[in-house]
Amino acid sequence: MRIETLSEVKSHGGVQGVYRHASTSTGTDMTFALFVPLHEPGEKLPVIWYLSGLTCTHANVMEKGEYRAACAAQRVIFVAPDTSPRGDDVPDDPDGAYDFGLGAGFYVDAMRPPFDRHYNMRSYIEKELPALIKEHFPADMARQGIMGHSMGGHGALTVALRDSSRFKSVSAFAPIAAPSQCPWGEKALSGYLGDDRKAWREYDACALLEDGMCLPDLLVDQGEADNFLEEQLRTELLQAACDSVGQKATIRMQAGYDHSYYFISSFMAEHIGWHADRLK
Repeated sequence: MRIETLSEVKSHGGVQGVYRHASTSTGTDMTFALFVPLHEPGEKLPVIWYLSGLTCTHANVMEKGEYRAACAAQRVIFVAPDTSPRGDDVPDDPDGAYDFGLGAGFYVDAMRPPFDRHYNMRSYIEKELPALIKEHFPADMARQGIMGHSMGGHGALTVALRDSSRFKSVSAFAPIAAPSQCPWGEKALSGYLGDDRKAWREYDACALLEDGMCLPDLLVDQGEADNFLEEQLRTELLQAACDSVGQKATIRMQAGYDHSYYFISSFMAEHIGWHADRLK
């Protein structure tokens, strides 16, 4: 698979790159950011995936996430894909809303026209992009972790729960914990998948836990001052689901923090270290 280098810059001894390729999953060009720490020739490094939230591209965490110093110190690769397909032919929310369509792919494989043609972010994250990373970068695909924020936290949890053998570590910042039980999730899942709620369960972390899926471990940080906490994120439902099935989890409510990258960057280095401990 061919990739195009859009930019590469040296940072903390490693290389922060931005790359583009033609995706068979989405039928569009896709762009992703990737940081590779300084390493020896032939050396393979662990990989941490970061899935971003609503309205974001690869650039949000790359510019505001403050992960490079920690990744360089821990010697892990950091991959940040886009959140949805993009392009003139890609359908968007008909009303131009921010929480559906472009920038809001919800990491599903859509079943409902016209979105089923391009909105296949699940296949892109689970199959296509990992194969490309393995081919072009010094990635040890036997040592992968995944993390995400908000919609991306939902993505990280559900991708990992569906394939727990792939990921040795999972964490999230302010994840949408139960999409089937919040306005953001209900809009997205019905719009992409249709009205059959049984089809929604594989995209709902709490439902997947109820259905017997599990993780090796879980770290979640949630800001107590997050204005989306009560209506959209529903952290209490994730805590209850973990407790009910005995899922090992550290779910921390952080006083005074909101939903922004000021919150994420405050705990990013700790999350990178937590993943690195489990990937090494």
